[in-house]
Order: sequence, then structure tokens, then C-alpha cells
Amino acid sequence: MMEFSERSLVFQDRLTRFMDRYVYPAEPIYAAQHAAGPSRWHSPPIMDELKEHARAEGLWNLFLPESESGAGLSNFDYAPLCEIMGRSTIAPEVFNCSAPDTGNIEVLVRYGTEAQKKRWLEPLLTGRIRSGFSMTEPGVASSDATNIRLTIKRDGDDYVLNGRKWWTSGAGDERCELLIVMGKTDPDAPRHQQQSMILVPKNTPGVRLVRPLTTFGYDHAPGGHFEIEYRDVRVPAKNILLGEGRGFEIAQGRLGPGRIHHCMRLIGMGERAIEAARARAKSRTAFGVLLADQGTVREDLARSRIDIELARLLTLKTAHIMDVAGNKAAAAEIAMIKVAAPELIFRVLDRAIQVHGAGGLSEDFGLADCYAFLRSMRFIDGPDAVHLAALAKVELGKATAPEPWSFPHAD
Repeated sequence: MMEFSERSLVFQDRLTRFMDRYVYPAEPIYAAQHAAGPSRWHSPPIMDELKEHARAEGLWNLFLPESESGAGLSNFDYAPLCEIMGRSTIAPEVFNCSAPDTGNIEVLVRYGTEAQKKRWLEPLLTGRIRSGFSMTEPGVASSDATNIRLTIKRDGDDYVLNGRKWWTSGAGDERCELLIVMGKTDPDAPRHQQQSMILVPKNTPGVRLVRPLTTFGYDHAPGGHFEIEYRDVRVPAKNILLGEGRGFEIAQGRLGPGRIHHCMRLIGMGERAIEAARARAKSRTAFGVLLADQGTVREDLARSRIDIELARLLTLKTAHIMDVAGNKAAAAEIAMIKVAAPELIFRVLDRAIQVHGAGGLSEDFGLADCYAFLRSMRFIDGPDAVHLAALAKVELGKATAPEPWSFPHAD
């Protein structure tokens, strides 16, 4: 069994203490300030205070493996840190480790020009601005990204965008200044070379935020998800990422780490849910018996622990393969964990809600919000069906035994 590096262990201890001292006590303050703010899309002032503390303590950009920009940690060593942050819905942003910024930062680090990095990467790394990722479209089955219709057409020294996107994460935030948009530059090119990604300043004329989208009634403001219309949006040709026809290449580079980061955070969410279930079970009595002494509740807690450990072990295995062999070599494991982690932790949340009774359905305990988010995770960065199809292709491509497995029959 692999062990975490000394550097990772130190960060785990520092991060845990920071969460206890600053983040958990700030959660009700954040909620109150957000409710009293000028708009749903305005960030509560407490967030800036938390970020200042995190930067001062060197707990910043922990997700980036590059030591000059981040903490220099491997995927394996970052996994427990991401899990700790996943225990609070506000924590990832506190440490500048929240989506979609993490994925967009990785895109700019890997594929951006020096000018693009200067303009956009630097302010994202410092947390001065936020960003959005605009890929999914309402008019087509976007699980097959070759279907996307938004056009990116060259016009002199510019590109002109026309189309409609939705579920653009991060777009509603008042601090969002950059949208990374995927569209079609050449419909006559080979199927996976028709698409490109381009950097679009959010305030560009023709970019219209149509409406916020809710998940089971939750808008997840101030980040949230938006439907956006791009009408004759003109941006300089220098804003193209890596060149025309490289959109799929960039998407694969972006989504691999992003998918496992989501799974890491879900494990932290599951841990906090089982803690809430334990506390509830030890404090409530039904039919004259403490819930913790009810057989069904004890079984639920046991099964939840199994599910969390299964998710954690597969996530760590995936992270290790990514580190030693690369993201491409870990494609099957990434697909597995992206399907398994939401399903496993979803069950943990469901059981925790059940232990809380009708209160679990309310917003008083935070479980319902997490439950809605978990269900959306089966679509974020690709639906289950896509990952299962990719995994089945790998499985069917394996060599089969020369003789079918059989048992001898008794006479």
C-alpha cells in the first residue's frame, strides 16, 4: 500500500486545523451574508477574509503540481487534501481550488501562450478573478461533443462566435471575467478536429446571460450555472487555444484531472454526512430506543462506511496510476471512479437523510443541498453512460482465454 509523502501529511494536518479554526465557523456567516447581499451572484465578504488567511498560511493553489505556481504535489498526495476541502461547500474556493477555475487554470498552464497566461492565468492564480467553462448546448446531445453547433468563424484578425450554451459553470459570479468556450471552427474537418476552444472575456458585446439554471431548485450561487447566448461575439484571433481543431485534445487534458478532483471532494462530503448521521443517531430516540441502537440504523452506518472506503481506495489507485503512467494510461480507472464515487457517496447521503427524518429534506442540515449536487455529478464532466461505454470498450478489447471457463460435470 502506498503511503502519502511527508509533505502531503504536513499539508493534511495544516489544512485540517485551518478548516476547524476558520472554515467551519464561517459557514453560517457565509450563508447569512449571502442572503443579505445585494444579489445572489455577489460573493459574501467573509470569503475574501478566508482567502487572505489561506494565502498567508501557504494553503493556496494546492491542486497544481507545478511547484512554481502550486504546492508541487502529485495527484496521490493531493487526494486527501481535496477530500478535506470537500467537507465544506465553501472550502475549495477558500484555497483557490474550486471548479471550474481549477480546470481552466490547468488549460492555461498546459496550452496557453505567454500572452494568454499573462492576461488570464496570473489573475486566476492570485484569485483576483473567476472564470467559467462553456461547452454543453441545449439544442444537441452534448454528451457527444462532436454534436456541438456553436460556430467559431475566422473573420480577418478576429473570430466570431454564434450559438447558445447552457450549464456554463461559474458564469453567474460577479467576479467571473473569462469564459472558455468550445465551438466548431471547421465542419468539414475530421470528426474530432472540427472543434476548438477560445478565450472569451465575459463582458464582450454579444455575450448574454439568458438565465440561471437550478439543480432541484438550488441555484448554487454565487457560482451557479447559466444559459448563455453568443450572438456575433467578436474576439481577437490570438484568443484561440493551441490552434484550430485542437478542442478535443484540450478537453481530454482538462477533464482527466478535473474528474478525479470531483471524486476526491465527494469523499469528504461523504465523511461529513456519516458524521452527521452518527451524531443524529446518538441523540434521537424513537419508540423508546436510541436510534444508534436500532438495527437498521446500525446497518446503514456500516454500509456507509464500506461505501466511503471503496470510493477512497479506487480514487487513490486512480491517482497513483495518473502519477506514474499518465492520464491516458489511467483512462479506465478515471471512468470507473467517475461513475462509482457519485453512486457510492449518493448512498451515504441518502442514508444520512433517512436518519435525520423529515429534517433531512430541509435546508437546516445541508444534506439536501449536497444530495442535489451529488445527483448532478453523474452528468458533470460527462454522463455515466459515456464513461461506462468507454470502460466497456477497454474491457472487450482485452484478450480472452483460449478455452471458456467451465466446471466438470459429475457423472
